[in-house]
Amino acid sequence: MDNFYFYIFAIIAIVVAFLIVKKVASCLIKSIVMLAIVALLAYVWYVYFR
Repeated sequence: MDNFYFYIFAIIAIVVAFLIVKKVASCLIKSIVMLAIVALLAYVWYVYFR
């Protein structure tokens, strides 16, 4: 019966780790996209309005 509880714990740990990585990666991707947009706007402003 100990192995059964270990497997349940391992499955729960994998699911929780997946959800945490998904949230962090989502936030990281949003940050990278925002930085790219800011860089693009800065480039356009520099080229056309300097």
